[in-house]
Amino acid sequence: MNPPTPSAAVARAPAIPWGLLTGSLAAVVILALPEFAGLSIAGQRMLAVLAFAVIVWLTEALDYAVSSVLIVALMAFLLGTAPSMKNPTALLGTNAALQMGLAGFGNTALALVGAALFIAVAMTASGLDKRIALRTLSTIGTDARSILLGSIVVTILLSFIVPSATARTACVVPIMAGIIATFGVDKRSVFAASLMMMVAQATSVWNVGILTSAAQNVLTIGFMNKSLGEAPSWLDWLLAGAPWSIAMSAVLYGLARRLFPPETERLEGGREAMKAALAQLGPMTGKEWRVLLTSLTLLGFWSTEKTLHPFDTTSTTIVGLAIMLLPGVGVMTWKDVQTKVPWGTLVVFGVGISLGTALLDTKAAQWLADIAVNNLHLETLSPFSVFAVLSAFLIVIHLGFASATALTSAMIPIMIAVLQRLGGDINVGGMTMLLGYVVSFGFILPVNAPQNMVCLGTETFTSRQFTRFGLWITAIGYGMLLLFALTWWNFLGLLTVSR
Repeated sequence: MNPPTPSAAVARAPAIPWGLLTGSLAAVVILALPEFAGLSIAGQRMLAVLAFAVIVWLTEALDYAVSSVLIVALMAFLLGTAPSMKNPTALLGTNAALQMGLAGFGNTALALVGAALFIAVAMTASGLDKRIALRTLSTIGTDARSILLGSIVVTILLSFIVPSATARTACVVPIMAGIIATFGVDKRSVFAASLMMMVAQATSVWNVGILTSAAQNVLTIGFMNKSLGEAPSWLDWLLAGAPWSIAMSAVLYGLARRLFPPETERLEGGREAMKAALAQLGPMTGKEWRVLLTSLTLLGFWSTEKTLHPFDTTSTTIVGLAIMLLPGVGVMTWKDVQTKVPWGTLVVFGVGISLGTALLDTKAAQWLADIAVNNLHLETLSPFSVFAVLSAFLIVIHLGFASATALTSAMIPIMIAVLQRLGGDINVGGMTMLLGYVVSFGFILPVNAPQNMVCLGTETFTSRQFTRFGLWITAIGYGMLLLFALTWWNFLGLLTVSR
């Protein structure tokens, strides 16, 4: 056999993703530009890193975990060879720059997300999430209308005790697929499409209402603690966000019924199928009871933080995780965790915190904020109008992101800087929390959220159907944001500082 020719070897070599090339080019261009007025060299280099990160994330040129490693490497060497912010006559050094690149891994927000992912594993491994879903659906009813409503109720219940959107969806989807198959419904029917899309969209809606239901919420809290020195409690987040999520749940149900009316309302054999599925699970096991007790205890501690006790959400969650791992009283071993926890998510989250923190520490976020305020004349707008403009911006830019965590890492530090730059009557902390809600607006494209892709994988609906549904949800959801900003959130004082 003749050895391959050089041209054949080149032909077999994997092509460099165009997104990686574009991101690298954008970073080089920013680095080659003259120094920006009012911005340190370190800040300019962080803008180059930000441009690289945003383009690579937008194009999905690399796996998120791989891109995160590259971002840390860029920060280490670009910041390491830049003058120190404290002493411009000396270089920062790669050791100090690497500490900035890895700072996110020492943040309590990362610990909370990690513990939440572990608890989600315990919930799934015990089968408690499946039991809750089946019990809820069998209680509400088994006709088409009831099952659609039941999918929302199941999502709400699991959002309180399964702190991972992807894990919740991965639990509910097989149950819904089983319902479709058991009832003899064509999986490409309108009913099947509306049911699966409802699971994805309801998950995104309730990512808004509950702090521990999504990683991007925790990341927002982390940036608030870094920049503002304080952040809302679990209960504060719930009191502000849950009413919006409840209202949007009603909107979801109405839209699904109107846009995708089922072929038939009555599904034969539904109740019997539910009873059979529950009977197959058998009685509650000791493991399920322990998971349930631990989850409810955590829920109690989360909801009474800063009112009945001084313990923060992260600390109590870590304790709950430790109990679940203890021999004898626990529900899982470390080997169980090793194979089931998405470690790449933790890498992305940690680097995301580092990226946002470095943008703040080098004043790059504040510099961008000045440009945004001056060019958009935000200083002339009322707090309500500022919220309307920034919310619309986040909704539009989310169309290009497949990760709300990436979007939060890139944009929330800049949003905080913009609000701080504006000052005046604006409640910076309150409005930052509200903008954190908007980050979860991944309604339009299947690629805008992992839960969308999980549901799309069932092949029960098309991207076109999902986008049609999502455009309506986004338009009404944005209107609901403005309505709540004028009413409930205004009453809570989240937009303006009380005098």
